[in-house]
Amino acid sequence: MSTKATAEYPLTKVLIERWEQVCRKFAELAEGVPAEKFEWVPVAGLRTCSDVVRHVAFWNRYVSASLLGQETNDSANQLSTAEYSTGKQALGVLRDSATGVAAALRQCHVELTPKTLELLVTFVEHTSEHYGQLVVYARAMGIVPPASRE
Repeated sequence: MSTKATAEYPLTKVLIERWEQVCRKFAELAEGVPAEKFEWVPVAGLRTCSDVVRHVAFWNRYVSASLLGQETNDSANQLSTAEYSTGKQALGVLRDSATGVAAALRQCHVELTPKTLELLVTFVEHTSEHYGQLVVYARAMGIVPPASRE
């Protein structure tokens, strides 16, 4: 986003900053999970750490595509385990997908519509909820989340 557009649309700037903050916190936490624990789950029936990461990355891609006016399909609800089978692959696509949303937002040179604002707020909340989920997982594994180390 150009400086003029940022000054002209301060709400877009705030949303970009919030998006990047929550995605950075989520990624840092996920990256702190040891590779051997990435498929761990606290109880049967919940997502593994890897599943949570692929789920959030899927929805990041959905948001990015929506912002760019591309066709979206929400039926999968997470990225393919076969395509992103390792923690390293899942973390890579997580970071890329989060960056893609911020980049799509920076391409907006008009005021955001109420529909777009709702989409962004919903998915900032969504990522925050899954951040909380991974905090519980991390604590159960004896890992102190990065945000709590300061």
